[in-house]
Amino acid sequence: MDALGFLRRRAAVWSVASVALGLVVVLVVTAAWSATSVDPGQADFDASGRVDFDDFLTFASTFGKSTGDAGVDIRADLDGSGKIDFSDFLLFAAVFGKTTLVSGEDGRYQDRFVFVSLSLLSDDHVEEIRAILDTAAANGLNGMVLSAGWDQADLRPQAFWDRLATVKEKADVLGIEIIPLGFSAGYGGGVLAHNPHLAAGLLSRDAYYEVEGLTGRFVPDTEVGLMNGSFDQFQGNTAAGFDFHDKPGEISFVDNAIFHSGPSSIRFEQVGVHNPEHGHARIMQTMQLKPNRQYKVSLWVKTQDLEPVGGFRFLILSDDRSLAPVNPHGVTSTMDWTEMTFSFNSLDREEARLYVGQWGGKTGTVWIDDMEVVELGPVNVLKRAGTPLSVTGVVSGITFTEGVDYEVFEDAQMSLYSIDHAAPELSVIRDSRLDGFNEDVRITFYHPVRINTWQVSACMSEPEIYEIWRNQVRLIEANLGPDRYFLSQDEIRAGGSCVACKSRSISMGEILGDCITQQVALIRESTPDAQVYVWSDMLDPNHNAHGDYYMVEGDYGGSWNHVPKDLVIATWYHAERDNSLPFFSNLGFSTLAGAYYDGDDLSNIQDWMTSMEGIAGGRGIMYTTWQNKYELLGAFGRLVGE
Repeated sequence: MDALGFLRRRAAVWSVASVALGLVVVLVVTAAWSATSVDPGQADFDASGRVDFDDFLTFASTFGKSTGDAGVDIRADLDGSGKIDFSDFLLFAAVFGKTTLVSGEDGRYQDRFVFVSLSLLSDDHVEEIRAILDTAAANGLNGMVLSAGWDQADLRPQAFWDRLATVKEKADVLGIEIIPLGFSAGYGGGVLAHNPHLAAGLLSRDAYYEVEGLTGRFVPDTEVGLMNGSFDQFQGNTAAGFDFHDKPGEISFVDNAIFHSGPSSIRFEQVGVHNPEHGHARIMQTMQLKPNRQYKVSLWVKTQDLEPVGGFRFLILSDDRSLAPVNPHGVTSTMDWTEMTFSFNSLDREEARLYVGQWGGKTGTVWIDDMEVVELGPVNVLKRAGTPLSVTGVVSGITFTEGVDYEVFEDAQMSLYSIDHAAPELSVIRDSRLDGFNEDVRITFYHPVRINTWQVSACMSEPEIYEIWRNQVRLIEANLGPDRYFLSQDEIRAGGSCVACKSRSISMGEILGDCITQQVALIRESTPDAQVYVWSDMLDPNHNAHGDYYMVEGDYGGSWNHVPKDLVIATWYHAERDNSLPFFSNLGFSTLAGAYYDGDDLSNIQDWMTSMEGIAGGRGIMYTTWQNKYELLGAFGRLVGE
């Protein structure tokens, strides 16, 4: 065909498309009450996984033709009438924008993946992965989602890349694609290894500093504290000042023989006998707090044959909000007196309840003693543009200037995880305004928050974080060259409190959506056609995409409206699978089932496969283990390959 003929043909197609597009609004409304429907796959003429504009052009180019006509594309005869007419267009309009159930050429799930979390920091990891790859390939799997600390790719030693090359060579031979999983804001340790001050920050106001000469030192607020934390005041088996004990004399006891410092401690035992249903063995006191302050809780713990160890916990609740969603670290079944500490921010609360003890306890004995709650002050101060620090005179009300009135204020022992050091001193600059006023000051600052054991989230509103991720993508592209990436954007449990987030005047759902959109864009700078997967929970209103989520200020609701529509959503909440899968499918997303989760059989997998039947856009399923349990991997491959 000459150039003029080609242009005439394209003009004709676009003419038909233009007329038809003018009817789209009317037709979509009409299609909503059409009694007949088709599977989206029938209208996905180019098998892209979505009924999109390219499919519309195909439909428009054959509109009005009948079976036997020259150039007819009979696939567009959606109602089987022998003619591509208005009725077919109604059916096409009804499924326009939807994704399709994507299967491979052999009819199996297109994505048959195994999840692997090994850092490649030892040669043993290479051998473990090689064994997993052998099993996966022998049983029909075609992808390995690999979590290997990609957010710290530029900090990895050369041995890491050498091991990756060995693993990649093996995977290539077996025909299994390696899909890197990383780029996490929720579990921000990787990106924060580059700059810990990019952590999501909580506001703490008005820490009091007493200034003498050129030095200011933190003075804790003594109006807040815990009554009788040494348990030396008691009557029978009840300690004074505490709102309740679980079953004094049966489960909780005042122990005058075993204690950390005299004369007594609290002992919990026989919880499985006297409270078998819940395993509760707790003590609680209501505390008065100052809003927006950082506090430290310390206590001494001793155990004997404690089971389960994870049942020992501490909670701080204000109404229904947890102010300290942390897990004790270092508890063992039997241990001598050990000090445990944790911090919390009072947020906007003036009162909270401190609980210490067992939940789900069964056997063994726990002693607690010398509990204390004190204001922690400016420990682990975050220093970045989005977490400004202010120093204000108590009498004058003047806000002093860093580097002019006082030296740069920073915590030399700053840590994302430890609070066991003193607040830094304030160094006054000689002959400055602060030196002249010679007054005490209050310091307002931001600090990171630890969730559960070691989780710290990164701030999604700081530009530097995206440059860090961009550098990792470039290294991954150079050394692995994947066609697919997996965003580990799950369980983002802090954010929205700092100036960087608040100054944007958008919701947390929009902040998250923008973060994911930027991540996809920087991946496609290196790999324009990259397919990108993402965990579902922060985009799912049936899961974590809502308000009142851990230490987040704001609401993740609506996040699903602000991410690229060509993402593949990896749903993983088994209990809500029958709500989550159609939710994403109806929005036009493709889905992957994140299944298994370390069970003793494949019933979880079978549940997901049943739920995926008929789900438009369902691409496949992944064997997802967090405990490196691969005993059932072969059986999984055979099951999903049927």
